[in-house]
Amino acid sequence: MSTAPQSDNAKKPESKAKTAAKANAAADKAAAEAKAAKAAKPVAEKAAAPRVKRPKVAKPAPRPAHSQSRLTQVLIAPIVSEKATMAAEKHNQVLFKVMRDATKPEIKAAVELMFKVTVDSVQTVQHKGKVKRFGKSTGRRDHVKKAYVCLAAGQELNFSGESA
Repeated sequence: MSTAPQSDNAKKPESKAKTAAKANAAADKAAAEAKAAKAAKPVAEKAAAPRVKRPKVAKPAPRPAHSQSRLTQVLIAPIVSEKATMAAEKHNQVLFKVMRDATKPEIKAAVELMFKVTVDSVQTVQHKGKVKRFGKSTGRRDHVKKAYVCLAAGQELNFSGESA
């Protein structure tokens, strides 16, 4: 074996940790440059592209005020049951069967128009019809929308037909 000194051109072997650190640093630098180039590119494209105007969409026409003929059809029938009586006594509420497409403001306006009372609030319930059998065939009861109408304090409706 010769013990000759190594020349300057010959490289010393580096440790694996140093090699990995250099590779990671180079990869991080390249990723940062690519990110910067990518971020700068869309800004230039946006500035160069002409602005496209979107066509204006017409707003739907405002709903007309509740017509009197519609309001007379909204309420179908009062609901007189044990539960309705309890609601009337406890919360000063009256139950009505109403059209399925009736809205709360329509129900309120209809009750105020027909009974000359002041309505505080309206809650509605969608009741789905049960599936029943009629002999061999099956059928379904109609869907029903109910309205719980809360009357102002001191006001009441009388469905018995007797005047006070």
